[in-house]
Amino acid sequence: MDLAPASARPAGVAHEIRRGNEVSDAVTVQDNPAESRYEIHDDGQLAGFAAYELSPGHIAFTHTETEPAFAGRGLAKQLVTQALDDVRSRGLAVLPFCPYVQSVIARKPELYLDLVPAEGRARFQLPAT
Repeated sequence: MDLAPASARPAGVAHEIRRGNEVSDAVTVQDNPAESRYEIHDDGQLAGFAAYELSPGHIAFTHTETEPAFAGRGLAKQLVTQALDDVRSRGLAVLPFCPYVQSVIARKPELYLDLVPAEGRARFQLPAT
């Protein structure tokens, strides 16, 4: 598991993210900076991704997609929550342009709302507090 700050990671190198027992041995979440996206793999196959644009101090999530063959298994939620946890460890603010990322934050504001700058929450239809 590599949750080192972004500055401590080699540029362009993917790293696996694991949290507790939520990820089975067959399912992994990785940041793939070369593709500007977090990816979730099931048994080595790409099951989905959350695309982002990285800027100094923040990350803008733009799109989340799950491959049809992997739909309905909760992998998108697992992908986004682990990506948000990783982003927190990196000290980045989140700009959730992706409606799915917005919905995950809105459903768990006690865990993720603080990642979105207070002055920008209304733009993403998120509560101020």
